[in-house]
Amino acid sequence: MTHWIIAPVVLPALLAPFIVLAARYHIGIQRAFSVAGVLALIAIAASLSWQVSDGSVLLYQLSDWAAPFGIVIVGDRLSTLMVLLTSALALFVLLYSIGSGWDDRGRHFHALFQFQLMGIMGAFLTGDLFNLFVFFEVLLIASYGLMIHAGGNTRLRAGVQYVLFNLIGSTLFLFALGSIYAETGTLNMADLAQRASLIGAEETVGIRVAAVLLILVFAIKAALLPLHFWLPSSYAEAPAPVAALFAIMTKVGAYAIIRVYTMIFPPDLEATAGLHDTWLLPAALVSLFIGMVGVLAARKLDRLVAFSVIGSMGMVMVAISLFTPAGTAAALYYIVHSTLAGAALFLISDLVRTGRADLNLTAQAPMAGTALTAGLFFAGAIAMAGLPPLSGFLGKLLVLDAAFETDLVVWIWAVVLGSSLINIVGFARAGSVMFWKAHGFAPPADTPADTPADAPALPRPATLSYVAVGGLLSLLVAHTVFAGQVHRYTTTIAEQLYAPDSYIATVLDTPGKLSTPKEEH
Repeated sequence: MTHWIIAPVVLPALLAPFIVLAARYHIGIQRAFSVAGVLALIAIAASLSWQVSDGSVLLYQLSDWAAPFGIVIVGDRLSTLMVLLTSALALFVLLYSIGSGWDDRGRHFHALFQFQLMGIMGAFLTGDLFNLFVFFEVLLIASYGLMIHAGGNTRLRAGVQYVLFNLIGSTLFLFALGSIYAETGTLNMADLAQRASLIGAEETVGIRVAAVLLILVFAIKAALLPLHFWLPSSYAEAPAPVAALFAIMTKVGAYAIIRVYTMIFPPDLEATAGLHDTWLLPAALVSLFIGMVGVLAARKLDRLVAFSVIGSMGMVMVAISLFTPAGTAAALYYIVHSTLAGAALFLISDLVRTGRADLNLTAQAPMAGTALTAGLFFAGAIAMAGLPPLSGFLGKLLVLDAAFETDLVVWIWAVVLGSSLINIVGFARAGSVMFWKAHGFAPPADTPADTPADAPALPRPATLSYVAVGGLLSLLVAHTVFAGQVHRYTTTIAEQLYAPDSYIATVLDTPGKLSTPKEEH
């Protein structure tokens, strides 16, 4: 049993109270420990990913209590990939927060940031559905505080909406867990996978209700239509670094669907047959289309980016809803891309906010650092719109290729290609208004004649802010350059997901497991 697998959860859990108790009034110390903690997370996540790259499964039993009775932390290729992605994203978001000064505009930013990481890491690594609920609540509680960081009535109103909608999801989650426990007597995922397969066709009502409730909960987290209403206002009104970190939050919902509906309720399970293809794929296609229409209709840059996140999650869910190894591999490749692209665009929108009076998509005077900001926006827009040569184009090709295995291939191709065109037009309109028309901007005719010529100009964004955005875009470039290797790895992840014997055997310590032998305690 390795102890390193629990480190991504324990490290931020220890850093957060330390920052509150020992460095509450010292922003420099908070920044130093927060950055050091995230760098350590990256090193640990990379090491864990390397350990499981051969297909082995890492297991940690809290207090040495064996599953299914004890709490277990499990690391396989999928969970460690998501932990590594979260750690890399957190570093650049944190650097931007420091460079822009967002972390000093309210209290306890760094402590809440660490608690947020704790919840996200725990959700990816837990091997138990109840603890998945617990970690969901941890990350949501921290996100409530981050959401209203630096205050403001508009932000508070959006935060209340965000809280209420997610409380509904939490309530449904508890109902689902109660139904599952009543039917099976366990909430351990590996144990559930075995017990669900033994349920006879005449006793499926309870487990089908639980499976439907679970997929509704995860659809709320993934902002899948029509359960997406909380996202546009919440993400648009949140501080830019917080919204950028939230780019991984919707992926927690996607991760949960992949994990639960490939291991516990796989497509070939008789007890839940038909639940996967009844509405999930149509909802994903509608989410993709509506998200891109929202990009075209948006009147503010931050809302444009928020709707692009909805559209990108629609693309992810289209691939997931195929429930084939090829579709899941494509979804995982696109998850990495859309997380980095969405986060970069939220940070770029804050760069624009720094140099303009507001984020309205109207012609205004040129901002400080226009050329560099415009270049970053151009790269981010290309990535999110799925244009070559960046990874969004390759990700969409993988999704379209995987769609050949379904009867709805014509609909998938039509919606993906049509929504991509709408997305391109929406981003092109926004960029031309903000950066191109700004050079021909003339002050309104009613501008007072005695306006001082030396009126203070809006500030230029900090260099560290540009470095953070550039880092995210560099990761997108690397994701493109090494697309072949990344896709081969996501293919091995998908193969492991659809053959979960190794995972189940390692968690339950049953003979005949396919992973490497478990270390002695």
